[in-house]
Amino acid sequence: DDQRLNDLIPRVATLPLGSGALAGNAFGVDRQAIAKELGFVGGVCPNSMDAVSDRDFVCETLFWASLLGVHLSRWSEDLIIYGSGPFAMVKFADAYATGSSLMPQKKNPDALELLRGKSARVMGNLTTMLTVLKGLPTTYNKDLQEDKEALFDALDTTDACLQIASGVLATTEIVPERMMAGLSEDMLATDIAEYLVRRGVPFRETHHIAGAAVALSEERGVSLGKLTVDDYKS
Repeated sequence: DDQRLNDLIPRVATLPLGSGALAGNAFGVDRQAIAKELGFVGGVCPNSMDAVSDRDFVCETLFWASLLGVHLSRWSEDLIIYGSGPFAMVKFADAYATGSSLMPQKKNPDALELLRGKSARVMGNLTTMLTVLKGLPTTYNKDLQEDKEALFDALDTTDACLQIASGVLATTEIVPERMMAGLSEDMLATDIAEYLVRRGVPFRETHHIAGAAVALSEERGVSLGKLTVDDYKS
């Protein structure tokens, strides 16, 4: 996400100064010099009508924020699952969780749930701008005033989400013993297949062999490690 943000800056940082609602200006302004002085790394916008009607810089920024929101939302969902009762692999700090209004023993991952929800708000701002733009003729139209609310709200929301995510990450406690308890020898079935590949057996065969070993272990009610060499040979 950081790389994507850095990639879009040169595209969106183009200077519109010197453009009017229809054409340029007749005052001989050195737009290149102004762009350099003000840090517009993308240079100047060469078309005045495009300069005043284009909102690609808003849409690209909103898309970046939306995709970042999707990533934060999925990350939040992962942590919510890993922190739930059946897993209990992580514990959340009280600063980012609250007790249940009904069940005293329950801790709700409120911050993560809000991160998950706020991503929809940012995506909604992107949808708003795309919908505003789709029917506009080239050059400035009053509809474009809608860009401010969508962009500013998305950036404010994204900034708040990043701060909350950083706090959650810094204070979440990992429970290694619960993670270890979630492991099983069945997870090593792929290692069996890869071991046989290294011994010269084609993977299409080793995959079948490993699957048969798993089926045999389930049938006998034992782990893969309890199977004998003869079991694997058979």
